[in-house]
Amino acid sequence: MSKRVALAGFLHETNTFAPTKARMEDFVQGGGYMPLVRGAAVLERGRDINLGIGGAVRFGESAGWEMVPILWAGAIPSAHVSRDAYESITADIISGIAAAGPLDGVLIDLHGAMVAEHEDDGEGALLRRVRETVGPDVPIAASLDLHGNITEAMGEAADVLVGFRTYPHVDMADTGYRAATQLDALMARGAPFAKAFRRLPFLVPIAWQSTRAEPAKGIYDLVAGLEGGGVASTSFFFGFPAADFPGCGPTVVCYADGPTRAEAAADRIEQAVLDAEPALAGETFEPEAGVIEAMRIARTATKPVVIADTQDNPGAGGDSNTTGMLRALVAQNAQRAALGNMVDPRAAAAAHAAGQGAEITLALGGFSGIAGDAPFEGSFTVETLSDGKLVANGPFYGGAPLDMGPSACLRIGDVRVVVTTHKAQMADREMYRFVGIEPEAQAILVNKSSVHFRADFDGIAETILTCTAPGPMPVSPASLPFTNLAPGMRLEPLGPVFDPKTAA
Repeated sequence: MSKRVALAGFLHETNTFAPTKARMEDFVQGGGYMPLVRGAAVLERGRDINLGIGGAVRFGESAGWEMVPILWAGAIPSAHVSRDAYESITADIISGIAAAGPLDGVLIDLHGAMVAEHEDDGEGALLRRVRETVGPDVPIAASLDLHGNITEAMGEAADVLVGFRTYPHVDMADTGYRAATQLDALMARGAPFAKAFRRLPFLVPIAWQSTRAEPAKGIYDLVAGLEGGGVASTSFFFGFPAADFPGCGPTVVCYADGPTRAEAAADRIEQAVLDAEPALAGETFEPEAGVIEAMRIARTATKPVVIADTQDNPGAGGDSNTTGMLRALVAQNAQRAALGNMVDPRAAAAAHAAGQGAEITLALGGFSGIAGDAPFEGSFTVETLSDGKLVANGPFYGGAPLDMGPSACLRIGDVRVVVTTHKAQMADREMYRFVGIEPEAQAILVNKSSVHFRADFDGIAETILTCTAPGPMPVSPASLPFTNLAPGMRLEPLGPVFDPKTAA
């Protein structure tokens, strides 16, 4: 008999130190995600996209599920989700599940690091409400981001939590498929898995979490290799280290046909992460030093030198408008250099009003109140204009249509800046091409991203440097003014221990 499964999604990664909150309009617009969708549109829009919901739909169709799509919403990382947005989306999900009639299972696509204005553990509170709605016997599965701050409340409300294994996240749809596979197994067995949960004692900077390099690659190879032989599902979550609440930090979650196997798998992963602690760090440059080094390398390079403007990463809560890297490029008279994206609706509007080829003088970016940052004042040439619509075909966005709003390429000297109206992380080469910049033809590319850009830029990069221009997401979590972490949590690998008595 066909299984009736409700499908829903609510994604947000919250930087509690970021300058701008997520409002309902941000979920409606979607940013780097698809826009908010309801009912049948969840299946139609989500089917072929690199998101957890896409993999869940693919599995459901192959398994012959009767899928009951409710709602899917996601907004680009920022500060807290507003109370109104959280409660509105949550209420729609809960009412949709309640109205669905008898269900055999629920699959919900989540991030895992959502903090609302009034709910520190956004996903834990949502999953609790889902559990209250469907009762104790209907299995609930969730697909989650590798950066999820997984809490005991989430593990208690859901029957299985399944996390990404890649960063850049090229396996989002695959993770949704794996979560759906586990839900199908739960519905067939009619009994829950045994589970094991571990919380690691140190925060990990996101710049050094890439699974394309060690030690993260080896950790995730181990995680995947432990499944089988009675171990149903294994996940390690690096966590998102800019969320000021006790659940912030790395976790391990394992499920098996008995507690001995679940605990043994969790022990193996926990020990591997503890052993890797000293290696979870890396080298960074101050802005001008980074540009000077990039220019030195570019003199003999055959491919672009790519700089990660990591501290203004919109994938970690930045507004994508700080100007430190732009100042450094201009100050060093960098040649064949491009920066993206600078999110400044007023500058984009001024470029469109002036027209292609015009010379305009304006104060660009720098308006989010970030310490050490300010607008960049200068005269620019409007090289190209765009309506902002593009399809991001690289492995991270996976063919997602993006709407950046009215956009322009502004040039100052030989530095080109992608100026947009809407925010999305620079993680796809089409996000340069849509305003006429061919990324492979540049000597230096500055991407407002930490790691996700690697999925589409590693192959064209001579090398990658990480720079620390001012921004709301410091490379080291130890520089954030935490007050509510779990006591004893180390603020970075081998770093100082959080003490609530002496917290900022």
